Amino acid sequence: MNRLPLRPLARILDARAQGVNPLTIEKENLRLRREQQRDAGRRRAEWRLLFLATAFFAGYAAIGAKMGMLAASPVVESEPYVGESISGERADVLDRNGNILATNLVTHSLYAEMRYMVDGRRAAHELVQIFPDLDEERLAARLTDPNRRFDWIRARVSPEQAQAAHDIGEPGLLLGPRDMRLYPNGTLAAHVLGGTTYGEQGVTAAEIQGVAGLEYAQNQRLSDADLADVPLTLSLDLGVQAAVEEVLADGIAMYNANGGSAILMDAHTGEIVAMTSAPTFDPNDRPAPALTGDPADSPLFNRAVQGLYELGSVMKVFTVAQALDMNMVTPETMIDTRGPIRFGRFRLSDMHSMPASMSVTDVLVESSNVGTARIAQMIGAEQQQNFLRRLGLLDQMPLEVSETGRVRPQYPARWSELSAMTISYGHGMTMTPLHLAAGYAAMVNGGTLVQPTLLRRPDAPVGQRVITEETSRIIRTMLRDVVTEGTASFGDVDGYAVGGKTGTANKVRPEGGYYQDRTVATFAGAFPMNDPRYVFVVTMDEPTIFVAGQNRRTAGWTVVPVVAQMIGRVAPMLGLRPQTPAEIEAGMQLR
Repeated sequence: MNRLPLRPLARILDARAQGVNPLTIEKENLRLRREQQRDAGRRRAEWRLLFLATAFFAGYAAIGAKMGMLAASPVVESEPYVGESISGERADVLDRNGNILATNLVTHSLYAEMRYMVDGRRAAHELVQIFPDLDEERLAARLTDPNRRFDWIRARVSPEQAQAAHDIGEPGLLLGPRDMRLYPNGTLAAHVLGGTTYGEQGVTAAEIQGVAGLEYAQNQRLSDADLADVPLTLSLDLGVQAAVEEVLADGIAMYNANGGSAILMDAHTGEIVAMTSAPTFDPNDRPAPALTGDPADSPLFNRAVQGLYELGSVMKVFTVAQALDMNMVTPETMIDTRGPIRFGRFRLSDMHSMPASMSVTDVLVESSNVGTARIAQMIGAEQQQNFLRRLGLLDQMPLEVSETGRVRPQYPARWSELSAMTISYGHGMTMTPLHLAAGYAAMVNGGTLVQPTLLRRPDAPVGQRVITEETSRIIRTMLRDVVTEGTASFGDVDGYAVGGKTGTANKVRPEGGYYQDRTVATFAGAFPMNDPRYVFVVTMDEPTIFVAGQNRRTAGWTVVPVVAQMIGRVAPMLGLRPQTPAEIEAGMQLR
């Protein structure tokens, strides 16, 4: 830009010649120069604003175009860090009163990163002091291997172990936070809960997966992130469960049994208040499954829902109930009990001498095999099979634990007359204690089926009717008589009208036939019988006690006293008030 001169010589000389003051020319030129500079500055500002506006427009246009492209393109997730996408969240499991049965606890994993390792051999030596089960030489070889970048030491460590590992001071030993599944009651309800293990693992998280029991069967519900804060409430009562387990364990020790099981169930809703199997285990440190031998010998085996047994005379209740319901007999009907019954090469007889004839009530109370077989002949094989199927005793019995899905009762492919006779008193057919509990509930609750459940379900719908209310009332009276006058006399409990049926069956040999000195003893029934609230089924595997000069293996001598002690412990805990004999008798007459 050419600057305007303030004092041009030609104009100055011309002004002087005309007598004009030359200073006016300088002032005028100074004004014009300032206007010229102002116009140049305005033009520069306008160009700068235009440039900035263009730049901002281009930038926003590029951002908008990128956003549009991202919106229109398919979603591609970025690769997460190790453990970033793994969730260890898992809902708590509570008993019916809100007590914790299973929960999560924040703990740590211990691992090594070789790029930070200073002295691998020293680290291995120190770690063996904390974890004695580790092999120092093998661990040292791993921690000093130049080709190895990462190594798991422990998937889960206690707070004390984590602190001890930290105190080693080795930069290559690192701790990663993670959740672990904790069962604060130890072995209590172990077979119900089952246990967990780790699935997908990272250094900052680990997936918790159920491996057995309720934890496996309800894995999807418990691991649902949306329901992690919503506990799963069970029908179990923690206090009752503890009492049942303690009494059963004492009974198994007293009667030298291999093991046993116990089920206590609401007779009307099917809610299982307590269920246990012995021997048991601690789900916090679940043992490995046995790879050899009889699975029933493993503490992981749930005898209550996996054990298939010939249960003996407890089955007689179903035979008598069906005959009563079909109006074939009354409680006073006399049955020919002369034995043995010869059927081809088979002989059906009673364990003890019986009268030549007995009433239907006495057949059940005194537990006559011959009398029950005669009643089964009256019913017929086909109708017997249909009745047991309606009770659910020939099919799988679903329950919220994983083990029930693989268990089905065993019975003859051809249900002959002989099969009907032996099945009527509990031989020639196997089922689980859980099946028996469901069947007995229908016998005493007024005649309707229940679906056993481990989930809290106070408003369970009324099930299908299988026998009439009158038949159920008669059965309750008979089962009460078994305790007061029959084979379960040791089962009476002051204040509670206990009723039930004993069953003792010889165990089946793997190669065929039966052991003569090995039995499964069972006591099944309900209380209080004047208003049945709870059904119980307790079994023992090969119990025996030496009394009055001989070994006693029957349920009346072994299981029944254990059940009596069990009911005496748990009935008050269940809110049942003891009744006087007069109240019990009046209640039995009304119902």
